[in-house]
Amino acid sequence: MRKRILIAIIMLIVFVTACSDNNATPNDRFSNYINHWNKQEFGKMYKMVSKSTAESYPTEQFVDRYKKIYQDLHVSDLKIEAKELSKDESDKAAESGKATIPFTVSMKTMAGPISFDYEANLIKQGEDDEENWYIEWDPGFIFPEMKDGGELRIESTPPVRGEIRDRNEMPLAMNDIIYEVGIVPEKLGSSPDQNKKKIAQLLGLSVEAIDEKLNADWVQPNLFVPLAKITKEEEALWKQLVAIDGITRQETTGRIYPGGEATGALVGYIGSVTAEDLKEQKEGNYSDQDVIGKRGLEKLYEKQLRGEKGSQIKIVKDGEETVLAEKEAKDGENIKLTIDINVQEKIYQTLDGNMATVSAINAKTGETLGLVSSPSFNPNNILYGTTPNLWKQLEEDSKNPLLNRFSSTYAPGSVMKPITAAIGLSNGKIDPKKGLEINGLTWSNGEGWGDYEVTRVSESNGPVDLHDALVRSDNIYFAMQAVNMGEKAYVEGLKAFGLGTHFPFDYPITASSISASGKLDDEVLLANTSYGQGELEMSSLHLATAYTAFLNNGNMLKPTLLANEDKKQIWKEKLITPEQADIIKEALRDVVVSGTAKQSAKNADFPVSGKTGTAELKLTSDDSGQENGWFVGYPTDDEDIIVSVMIEEIKGKSGYPTEKAVEILNQMKE
Repeated sequence: MRKRILIAIIMLIVFVTACSDNNATPNDRFSNYINHWNKQEFGKMYKMVSKSTAESYPTEQFVDRYKKIYQDLHVSDLKIEAKELSKDESDKAAESGKATIPFTVSMKTMAGPISFDYEANLIKQGEDDEENWYIEWDPGFIFPEMKDGGELRIESTPPVRGEIRDRNEMPLAMNDIIYEVGIVPEKLGSSPDQNKKKIAQLLGLSVEAIDEKLNADWVQPNLFVPLAKITKEEEALWKQLVAIDGITRQETTGRIYPGGEATGALVGYIGSVTAEDLKEQKEGNYSDQDVIGKRGLEKLYEKQLRGEKGSQIKIVKDGEETVLAEKEAKDGENIKLTIDINVQEKIYQTLDGNMATVSAINAKTGETLGLVSSPSFNPNNILYGTTPNLWKQLEEDSKNPLLNRFSSTYAPGSVMKPITAAIGLSNGKIDPKKGLEINGLTWSNGEGWGDYEVTRVSESNGPVDLHDALVRSDNIYFAMQAVNMGEKAYVEGLKAFGLGTHFPFDYPITASSISASGKLDDEVLLANTSYGQGELEMSSLHLATAYTAFLNNGNMLKPTLLANEDKKQIWKEKLITPEQADIIKEALRDVVVSGTAKQSAKNADFPVSGKTGTAELKLTSDDSGQENGWFVGYPTDDEDIIVSVMIEEIKGKSGYPTEKAVEILNQMKE
């Protein structure tokens, strides 16, 4: 019984609702229509138009057209409001079967807000129970200017991409004149096939690729068909091209990277937007005709550099234009760095193609002066290069020029020892005046170590103190001190120097790591970590930053990249006392005067202090692995610059990184 009553109630509700809709007033009916419109339910709107409207405007001219226009304009905050008919007006409409209701449309678009007033004519159609009010729609409902055939047009004005500049306003990425090289088909001469082969060879293209461009639907014999872009510096190439019949060029604007390979890894490059890029970006920000930062600073500061497109929405009819909304283009911002292009280029040239990285910072302000990865790539070649299979060559190069070494981390070797010394001095576990009795070239801490032993390169003439251990780079001394400190104290000290945490730098530098697990609960791993082996890894910039603590009374500075950042920011405060910093500085000077850097630093034009390091890369203690060499140092008297140099595969040339560091410092101080 209850089930029958429920069914009856439901049927009654459906019947009343249907009658309510069929007997609706023009106000009710149009209110329902604009409710669908506000929700952009165009299919439901179409069901409410009159028969004559449906005959004049098939569904694709209504539903599909609405969708496309609103999508193209990036319509949001759509709001339609109607002015209701009075009771008298409603009664008259019921008698005549016709009604006119004024309404207002407002919306936000890509070019700004648009609003307009219009009128909707409604008529009664249908018989008996099917009778209802229907909207006599026309394109003026979209925009009034479209009512009698006006054509909607959207025009975009691209912004000028911001430039990337060094501390002295020298461009690292700039907008400049380039040349678009192409063919005028009718001028290819009597040997077109032969000429196309010559052109293909010079531009790094295939003849098939050239033919594909020449066979495009729009091509006419007298029209310029673009093939490739070249920079103004490629005049030698142009002289070869211009000797071929049919070749010509047109000026255009393009992105240029004056630093070439020296800044390639740092600055990166732009490229055409891909489908993948479009998925990652906010809807409407990019089209498939745009460019986007693909790597380096171009990608990192894409939002600031790109700017905002200008847009104009207008209706064109009989040659006359009516602008509905307009937004001016907003050019991208210029990015000014602390980097010095002269320093950057000198460092890159000094590395002479070695697999290496160098970070150079101002030791008193934290400003980054140079960030170099070697070898690298020339962004101009990637954008405009004429070398066939360039990308494949870069990927298959054994020196891996696509690897950004300055943002990567490596085992630091003995350049870690001053940091270990600072940790021990700070926590009181290292007494700088107390010597440790160390006999022979190897040391093990007992049965728990198995067959493993720590090795040092030279024996001492008596007890080894901190100064002697730093100058001679004694692995055993630091291993003993770390074991004595214990895991907890040593790991706390490493974290105090920023290891195992985010590195506070605008450019994404891989965070330095203490170990794979973040712990040093294995005593052998603890011992090895103390002198920069084990699983410890640091970036060259982090090492340079860590050494600022020795030159700033125990305060480690925060490295900066943008010229507008505050200088002399402190990242880690009071890591050691000024007196303890002096102890380490004295030893770092003696490393160069009488220690491991004596011979390799002999060409310094002024007193230099620093620490050498070698990190052996091997899987087991029995292996003889490849070696990376380090030197982190600074001018002893001025203490104004710290350079951190890492060179891969230096086996048999342990002094080579120091030689390069000294050469870099000499040039920076010229």
